[in-house]
Amino acid sequence: MARGELRIYLGAAPGVGKTYAMLEEARRRAGRGADVVIGLVETHGREHTAAMIGELEIVPRRGVKYRGADFAEMDLDAVLARRPQLAVVDELAHTNVPGSRNAKRWQDVHELLDAGISVLTTVNVQHLESLNDVVARITGVEQRETVPDAVVRAAEQVELVDMTPEALRRRMAHGNVYRPEKIDAALGNWFRAGNLTALRELALLWLADQVEEQLDRYRADHDIDDTWETRERVVVALAGGAEGDTLIRRAARIAARSRGADLLAVHVTRSDGLAGADPAVLARQRVLAESLGGSYHQVSGTDVPRALLEFARGVNATQIVLGVSSRGRFARLFSAGVGATTTLLSGSIDVHLVSHERAGRGRRTDRVPAALSRGRRIAGLGLAVAGLPLLTVVLATVPEPPLIIDILLFLAAVVGVALVGGLWPALFAAVAGSLLLNWFFTPPYGRFSIAQGQNLIALAIFIVVAVAVSWVVDTAARRTRQAAQASAEAQTLATVAGGVLRGQRPLTALLDRLRETFALESVALLESGTTVAEVGRPGLQPPAADDTVQVDADLLMLLKGRTLEASDRRVVEAFAAQAAVALRQERLAAEAATARPLAEANRLRTALLAAVSHDLRTPLASAKAAVEGLRSTEVEFDEQDRAELLATADESLDRLGRLVANLLDMSRLQAGALGVAAIEVGAEDVVPMALEDLGPDGRRVVVRVPDDLPLLRADPGLLERVLVNLVANALRYSPPERPPMITGSSLGGTVELRVIDHGPGIPAEKWDDVFLPFQRLGDRDAHTGVGLGLALSRGLTEAMGGTLTPDETPGGGLTMILALPAAAG
Repeated sequence: MARGELRIYLGAAPGVGKTYAMLEEARRRAGRGADVVIGLVETHGREHTAAMIGELEIVPRRGVKYRGADFAEMDLDAVLARRPQLAVVDELAHTNVPGSRNAKRWQDVHELLDAGISVLTTVNVQHLESLNDVVARITGVEQRETVPDAVVRAAEQVELVDMTPEALRRRMAHGNVYRPEKIDAALGNWFRAGNLTALRELALLWLADQVEEQLDRYRADHDIDDTWETRERVVVALAGGAEGDTLIRRAARIAARSRGADLLAVHVTRSDGLAGADPAVLARQRVLAESLGGSYHQVSGTDVPRALLEFARGVNATQIVLGVSSRGRFARLFSAGVGATTTLLSGSIDVHLVSHERAGRGRRTDRVPAALSRGRRIAGLGLAVAGLPLLTVVLATVPEPPLIIDILLFLAAVVGVALVGGLWPALFAAVAGSLLLNWFFTPPYGRFSIAQGQNLIALAIFIVVAVAVSWVVDTAARRTRQAAQASAEAQTLATVAGGVLRGQRPLTALLDRLRETFALESVALLESGTTVAEVGRPGLQPPAADDTVQVDADLLMLLKGRTLEASDRRVVEAFAAQAAVALRQERLAAEAATARPLAEANRLRTALLAAVSHDLRTPLASAKAAVEGLRSTEVEFDEQDRAELLATADESLDRLGRLVANLLDMSRLQAGALGVAAIEVGAEDVVPMALEDLGPDGRRVVVRVPDDLPLLRADPGLLERVLVNLVANALRYSPPERPPMITGSSLGGTVELRVIDHGPGIPAEKWDDVFLPFQRLGDRDAHTGVGLGLALSRGLTEAMGGTLTPDETPGGGLTMILALPAAAG
């Protein structure tokens, strides 16, 4: 059986028209003769969306009972039994009611697809798992319902339903998205123009990435290596020299000319790992590339131009930026160079050769250290000085030995000298050995001349072989030393990186590891002459430093304990470059920590404005309508109607008074200006007052507070406010047939009052969230948050020295446990 096809309509926000577009497609396919059914469509009361259903067949929903409440979900079994060609299933990220076969609706959709049924569905960008935290930072609202990105990416088609923020806000204001009472709050919170613009950009970028993945798969499946210039991608090649800064900035300017272009910096290392560039320079250039919005990459290859082009083609690059070769004219006679070779092989990729200060001046290299120690070189020279004469004396005692035997023995001696002392002692031994062979063993004897041509050839071969062997031995020793040094540097840097990543203060950890690694007394980092970090003995200043490393124009690293060797300086410079990065990260973290309270205050301020525009508007509107009705001269009201209007006005004003009091108390709590007068008070005195304050609804509450409950220490007014908020919240969620209950108990020096409801409850992992202010605002309905009351209740309780904690009600629901200190007996 062929698997069904999935088509997803992606939107940036509710109301952009995803469901409408999905139903349009369903009706179009039904008009072409396809068997189409609606598994589930949420119209949210929108007339135009409901009208689009038309004559399409609707599979009835399945009723589900959960914690005493009735819910309606898609009847998956009925849709599978109906077996249409196409099923319409709205809201892919929806979480099914507990007790359903699948936890998520996208899992229901997968069952339909596996059964060969194609599906049309919708999803908003805020429900994508990878963007959930980003959307939460933008909007201040965390989405509980998410769908894995892989589910959406696996769809055969993803269609973006787009709308400008201005058009969506107009649609909202006209009542085409939410009910009238939710419009003001939505426009002031979730549907702000900035939020919608950011969400729209997220949706466009996410879909663009998916399209790019599809393009990459198509190119790979069809073995297409040519560059398709769908987006500018500029690759800058770094050799590890000082000219890299110039190249990166030039490449960034090229990328900036095309909006949305990518900047990629790449360094090609030799596959043998022996001829790498300065790690400190590359570390600094990596920071520069990333600060300009680019990314840094490192690849390995023996042929640098080919490795560079393989990387460029792999990322579908359109341009490559290279520096003009710094090699001299003599070196260019033997090799065209990386730039010329890359240009020759680049094909459709444009190559920019950028001039710089070092162009054509020859490659500047540090003094190459000797392959062997000074002691071994002296030993090799001594072996040559003593061994060659001794060998000459021994061979002189042999009557007329063949010249070839003499040459081979002297060659063996030269190899021995090379193994002990390296190149220069071996070259001395080769020259000295050739002279001894000429004087003592080549006719005419006792003269520096050669009578036979074959002896001249043999002697010449001896010199060439001796020099070649000496060079090979010395080069092997040098390579071995370089490999050992590179391995030690890599191991040191890897250890440093691991230690820094595990530490909580990366800059201090980095400097401390540097001090330990090189056995230093102290290390300090100065910025414009001011110490910003130090380890070891404090107070290190430039005059007392044994060595310094200039990190950048402002940062200077001071080292006390010993002067660095040239081989160590490369690693220390890499430490210094990473120290600059760590300093920047610590400062960014500090700025973020400073900005977090401001952001929180701004979020609360925004929510407060939304609360004023929404929660205050409702009781005001009710009271005003009742009063206007009473004052009206056009309608005659009887006594019963007048009493109802007066009761409505009175109840609305009470609600308004409680809300204003809550807002004022929350403001006092946050300002630390709330006064608390704790006295001994009995729960049997405060609970009835709180229920009386709730009016008729308070009479529904069941009270089971024992008569012998100890007195508690609390502010009676504040305790009453806490109980009013807790009971009002319980009344809001408890079903009519199972009213809330208040119980009391004591344990040790604590008195507990429990407000128990039998509503839908709250998942344990969300218990802390219910105490955040204004959780009922935003894009959530009235049953997914608890507003200001619980936040204020916890603050008032803690101000009285108590605690307020949630717990699960046996059988379903939420229990709020109010614990206060008992009065001294």
